[in-house]
Amino acid sequence: MELHSETALQLVISLVIGTAIGIEREYRSKAAGLRTMIMICFGSTIFTEISISLGESSPDRIASTIITGIGFLGAGVIFKDGLTINGITTATTIWIAAALGMAVGAGEYFIALVGSAVVLIVLTLFENIQRLITRLHQARSYKITFEENETFIPSLEKELDKLKLTFHKARDIKNEIDYGVLYEVYGREEKLETLNAFLKERPEVKAYEY
Repeated sequence: MELHSETALQLVISLVIGTAIGIEREYRSKAAGLRTMIMICFGSTIFTEISISLGESSPDRIASTIITGIGFLGAGVIFKDGLTINGITTATTIWIAAALGMAVGAGEYFIALVGSAVVLIVLTLFENIQRLITRLHQARSYKITFEENETFIPSLEKELDKLKLTFHKARDIKNEIDYGVLYEVYGREEKLETLNAFLKERPEVKAYEY
């Protein structure tokens, strides 16, 4: 009964941790939400408990494969959107949720509870810090497609200098119809938005993305 009581306690703690992380992810409408985080944390706890119960000589034989399985699961929520990559934070949250579930299953309650608190602090409070940094400085890769025009590039770089944005031209692009260029641009968010307005107003610009 003592053994079953501890196992039940571990499952309850795992459920609470998975729920706490899942609520935060669900609130932000992420791909891996409440139910997903609960299942990941809960499942990792069960696998770790089974791994320990199957043999004292090699208690890590099942738990060690959780890392590989979670890696495949996390890769499924990472996707490319234009020139940016989304889903990395969700993938790492899946990874840490599994780690916390393993800690609970191994009886390392202090690691699990303190780790959960740190994860929730990073996912909530640190977002405001990230937004502040984003407003103060961003790095964007601009892919601009435009009609042949010898004055466009000089006027673009003049505008970049005027906005006091740091930039360098990464490469030129040419196909049968259009010309293109890829610029790495760095600066404040408000000035980058001004650059967007400039690109929208230019008639020779057929498309741009960052």
